[in-house]
Amino acid sequence: MHAWPASEVPALPGQGRDLRIHDTATGGLVTLDPGPVARIYVCGITPYDATHLGHAATYNAFDLVQRVWLDTKRQVHYVQNVTDVDDPLLERAERDSVDWVALAEKETALFREDMTALRMLPPRHYIGAVEAIPGIVPLVERLREAGAAYELEGDIYFSVESDPHFGQVSHLDAAAMRLLSAERGGDPNRPGKKNPLDPMLWMAARPGEPSWDGGSLGRGRPGWHIECVAIALDHLGMGFDVQGGGSDLAFPHHEMGASHAQVLTGEFPMAKAYVHAGMVALHGEKMSKSKGNLVFVSQLRRDGVDPAAIRLALLAHHYRADWEWTDDVLRDAVARLDRWRAAVSRPDGPPAEALVEEIRDALADDLDAPTALAAVDRWAAAQEEHGGTDTAAPGVVSRAVDALMGVAL
Repeated sequence: MHAWPASEVPALPGQGRDLRIHDTATGGLVTLDPGPVARIYVCGITPYDATHLGHAATYNAFDLVQRVWLDTKRQVHYVQNVTDVDDPLLERAERDSVDWVALAEKETALFREDMTALRMLPPRHYIGAVEAIPGIVPLVERLREAGAAYELEGDIYFSVESDPHFGQVSHLDAAAMRLLSAERGGDPNRPGKKNPLDPMLWMAARPGEPSWDGGSLGRGRPGWHIECVAIALDHLGMGFDVQGGGSDLAFPHHEMGASHAQVLTGEFPMAKAYVHAGMVALHGEKMSKSKGNLVFVSQLRRDGVDPAAIRLALLAHHYRADWEWTDDVLRDAVARLDRWRAAVSRPDGPPAEALVEEIRDALADDLDAPTALAAVDRWAAAQEEHGGTDTAAPGVVSRAVDALMGVAL
């Protein structure tokens, strides 16, 4: 599966900062010090509907991570999956009387268009669940051989008790885990499971549903968590720098994935930091496909909204914060974009070197984009009020905003 084209990232003078970021597993800030190549895995979409602003906010956060790392002159090895076979996708295809493969391909193509328009840097490897099946099957077989998996009516489950570190990503109690498992794709009430929290690794073929040859597992399809584990281990290995996604993935998805990987390899932890973006709400409730309260990036673009304004609307909120999309949020972003473009269009302005360092400092401090925006706002206001004599300054500001925040002025 191919990703989307990369926009050029301008090189800036000086030296970027090492990233300090909030790690869900430890509950505090950690300073990441990757080697020459920083490694990041971000969980991708289940393509049964278009990219909404909750998606965009998540991928914007991890785009900032990449940009901070690139500014330190590191390379970035970024991997993202596409869950292109799963119950929600099959249910939507049946509801709309369309082929599930065609639906997945259509929505993945639209996602690529949205990411390109928003200038999100693409992953080096963009892998679908279906194409990962040949690598998933051997992992499930290994877990079963190690006694960490068991069969129930043809389905294969992972035993969470096989991992002594289970629970150390989300730090939830058993009751909270059971509740979230039921809400987020698990089946804690299924009779016969060794532990209600045990997640499915391999679902035996169901009538009328797609299935693949699973070797000794029989025909079926993979569970959600093992999909990401297989892709991450194949392309990044254990101990990669950041496992990222929305805050709703901390449990069960990232907790279960970590346990799968740790039992498979005997190493701990799977990732050095588990980083989670906040949720975006509309009309008082989290945007979700199940509720149908979505604002789509593609629709905003069709309505003539500049993608740079959409990106500024996302950047106006700290990535870990839960926030609500309103008409005022978009209106403020459009006005900010107009002010910034007017400021950098003048032939000269106030010196900008200190501004570049302010942006670097803010983003390296747990991706504090609102503080970075405020710094550019002050420079633009000084430009409008007093002007300046530095002919290089507008270009410096334009390149810095592009390189570090992905906004083209």
